[in-house]
Amino acid sequence: MSVLDFLRPAPYTEEIKDQELVKKNYKYWRLRTFYAMYVGYAFYYFTRKSFTFAMPALQSELGLGKFELGLLASILSLSYGASKFLSGILGDKSNPRYFMSIGLILTGIFNLLFGMSSTLWAFAVFWGLNGWFQGWGWPGCAKLLTHWYSQSERGRWWSIWNTSHNLGGALIPIIAAFVAEHFGWRFAMYVPGVLCILGGLFLINRLRDTPQSLGLPPIEKYRNDYPNGMSRAPEKNELSTREILVEYVLKNKFIWILAFAQFFVYAIRTAVNDWSMLYLIEVKGYSNMTAGLCVCWFEIGGFLGSLAGGWSSDILFRGRRNPVNVLFALAIFVLLIGFRAITETSPFLDASFQFLFGFFIFGPQMLIGMAAAELSHKKAAGTATGFAGCFAYLGAAAAGAPLGALTKQWGWDSYILALSVCAAMAALLPLPLWSVKTNPKNLERKPETA
Repeated sequence: MSVLDFLRPAPYTEEIKDQELVKKNYKYWRLRTFYAMYVGYAFYYFTRKSFTFAMPALQSELGLGKFELGLLASILSLSYGASKFLSGILGDKSNPRYFMSIGLILTGIFNLLFGMSSTLWAFAVFWGLNGWFQGWGWPGCAKLLTHWYSQSERGRWWSIWNTSHNLGGALIPIIAAFVAEHFGWRFAMYVPGVLCILGGLFLINRLRDTPQSLGLPPIEKYRNDYPNGMSRAPEKNELSTREILVEYVLKNKFIWILAFAQFFVYAIRTAVNDWSMLYLIEVKGYSNMTAGLCVCWFEIGGFLGSLAGGWSSDILFRGRRNPVNVLFALAIFVLLIGFRAITETSPFLDASFQFLFGFFIFGPQMLIGMAAAELSHKKAAGTATGFAGCFAYLGAAAAGAPLGALTKQWGWDSYILALSVCAAMAALLPLPLWSVKTNPKNLERKPETA
């Protein structure tokens, strides 16, 4: 039996006829699926961010310079960005119970191997492989969220799940920094690695594939929640790889629009996340501690912005994601103008701006991926979101060296101007999709009239 046979989706089983049993099982499995993938994705952040806390020791103990450290960080970004798309294709043809779990276990193993190494080439190999298997986390979550939660409620569930980013990002500094300080940088790699191996075993135990694999009806049938015009005919068990990649992604104009929008959103997210502290120190004259306290509000705003974005797309716009994307991006544009215009030195004011940046950035950061899943096909969710993810990390890369060079040459005003252009593009691109709720390919054909 090949690896692909082991990973392939669980077959559908005969549908349970007892409606009370269906209701009981759906309630149980939806909750179990959700908390498992929430915890699992938070663990992925443990092995993605652990390197940050090894960097000072790698520089002082092993003599690695800033170029070598930057090279390792770039290797992770490039391997992770490539993996998000390619593993999305594989993830749509796999069982997330094993696909997501194995990816988490392997990231843990490569963290352990990184901690055992002492040469640049070994660090590069193991960190690149870690980045590759980091990409195995997202497709499973995208598939589970689209199969277990219907469109009118998915925004709320997806937004709560999206806060796992913030939870993992908040916990790993506490854990890794404590371990690095008391036991050394190698244990700052070992501890997250072991935790993620255990987390992968937890996922294997907790997760299952689609509702149909457990004898349950599709989520649209169970909740009677069919997007307008969506076919109620029985679903195909699987789509071919060509259908997923070509028909529902590469030939899908909606996905291309969302991918370009995601490029600009991630450029803003990465720029604000990476450059704000230096901006506050150089422009406002803050100390490292004061600037750091201001910047920490970015993640808090992101946590609440994810929840608000998902809730408003479900309740206010009835399952349409792009109105929220447009409005939040416009809010970012206004905030950037205000941030530059207010020259007063006020930690409270600057912390408030960081909070609002996080609030309005994490809304579209989440909802563009959700819209990509919904405007493709539920069986192409991993590929569609992975494709948009490739563009996202190109945007993240543009916020690194290119934006740094621009700022060095033309000053911080050019930095604000560049981000303002990105915010305008992030608002304009999804504007034509304001009223689009689902992919027309998924709608049932209307009877022809004579």
